[in-house]
Amino acid sequence: MPDDDEPRRPDLGKTEPAEPVATPAPEPTAAADPDDGGATAAERDTPKRRAPLWLETVVLLVVALVMALVIKTFLVQAFYIPSASMEPGLVKNDRILVQKVSYWFGGSPSRGDVIVFEDPGGWLTGPEIGPTTLLSKGLAKVGLYPTGGHLVKRVIGVPGDTVVCCDADGLLEVNGVALDEDAFIAPQQDCDGPMPYGQRGCQRGWEVTVPDDRLFVMGDNRAASADSSARLCGPKEQGCAPDRPFVPLDNVVGKVFSLVWPMDHVRFVGRPDVFDSVPDAP
Repeated sequence: MPDDDEPRRPDLGKTEPAEPVATPAPEPTAAADPDDGGATAAERDTPKRRAPLWLETVVLLVVALVMALVIKTFLVQAFYIPSASMEPGLVKNDRILVQKVSYWFGGSPSRGDVIVFEDPGGWLTGPEIGPTTLLSKGLAKVGLYPTGGHLVKRVIGVPGDTVVCCDADGLLEVNGVALDEDAFIAPQQDCDGPMPYGQRGCQRGWEVTVPDDRLFVMGDNRAASADSSARLCGPKEQGCAPDRPFVPLDNVVGKVFSLVWPMDHVRFVGRPDVFDSVPDAP
């Protein structure tokens, strides 16, 4: 039995537990949010620097102008009707849209198309109604405002076609097929042939073959249209250039597909079915 009075020796194999030392807790690591492109919370909370408002405005304007210029050059352009020569379908000062896609990659106008073309020389004699203010001229450059210096007519003959006026019923003939145009031209008293403004009656008994790379065009208002028929060389006319009545294919801007102003005139402009029966030139 141990003696209670005997002093206890310290147990050298055992140590007293050390006083716990306080250590700082690690900073929490911000987790990336997969729904926010992998950005961390700290990155999301940091305000992003925005470009100045004036710079954003300039960039948007430049982009808009470039797009408008591309559209005008390759796709669609606005024009106005400069005279009464295309009535009743297209009235003077109507705004129209012209598409250029149909004539890409070697395509060319078809009989019955309503086309816009640059003046071949001397066809436009009246005053221009095009853009007059600085703003409208600028918009016209990018196709956002109707421009002048162009004409609008319907294609009657394409290269190689023979156009004759007229049959016993007063109808134009193309490659031997009579065209009943009553559905889209202004009413005529005698025939559907050329009747230049100020002249009474119809000029019959003429025939023309359209040269290569040229078009024979006429207005729907035959009595008031200075078109190909009005420029035919007379039998006694001296110094008349043989290509005077025709429009070069290179002058064609595009095909009219829509009338957009005024609102009560809005409609699509198509190609009459009557031209489907005309055969190609032999």
